[in-house]
Amino acid sequence: MSAEFGRTLDRIGLRRSAGRTGICFDNAMAESFFGALKNERVSRVTYLTREAARQDITRYIEFWYNRKRLHSAEGYRPPREVHAEYEKLRIAA
Repeated sequence: MSAEFGRTLDRIGLRRSAGRTGICFDNAMAESFFGALKNERVSRVTYLTREAARQDITRYIEFWYNRKRLHSAEGYRPPREVHAEYEKLRIAA
C-alpha cells in the first residue's frame, strides 16, 4: 500500500515528507486542519448522505478555511493570501 501511495505522489508531482516514528512535527499542520474541520463544521452538522457531506466540507474548505479564516501560523492571514504572496515571490525570483 505505501509503495502504491508513493507512486501516486510521484505521478502527481508531490514530495513525500517523512519524520522519525514518534515525531509529530510533520503531522502538526494536518492535525490542526482536521481539528478545525471537525470543531468548526462537521461536529455541528448532520449529513444525510455521503455526497451531502462531501459538498458541505468542500464548501467549508474552499470558501471559508482557505479564503477567510485567519491562521495564526500565517501571521493571521488566510492561506489563499499567503499562497498568492508565495507565488508572486517565486515568479519574481
